[in-house]
Amino acid sequence: MCAKNSFLASLGVEIYATGHRRWPDEVKARVVADTLEPGATVNAVAERYGVQPNQLSAWRRLAKQGKLVLPAIAPDEPVFAPLVVCGPAPAPPSCERRPAQERIRIVIGEVRLELAGDTPAVRLAEIVRALGAAGC
Repeated sequence: MCAKNSFLASLGVEIYATGHRRWPDEVKARVVADTLEPGATVNAVAERYGVQPNQLSAWRRLAKQGKLVLPAIAPDEPVFAPLVVCGPAPAPPSCERRPAQERIRIVIGEVRLELAGDTPAVRLAEIVRALGAAGC
């Protein structure tokens, strides 16, 4: 057990003469993170760290509840996402600019606005949002 205790002490676990251990949250989080590795089991990780499997399961529950913050896992190799390159997508008809002679009417309750037909969609959305109406 001396090797196990020295290993745990090197991680920052306080080990008392009675055999009681005080596990810092950072160490608990590291142990829980080890259970999330591919192929890892709670029993195997618990045995490696000398903790009861039910205690490790309790730490996992704390992590799921957000009460124990797991360390960020840095991948061993670069992570890539597939990229598909296509030609430019045609603009949807709602984004096309209308001729200036057309008018856009916005009516919300007693408020009536009339805007030029070539008013950009972004500006229309800002106006509707400012009036407190949900955009479409």
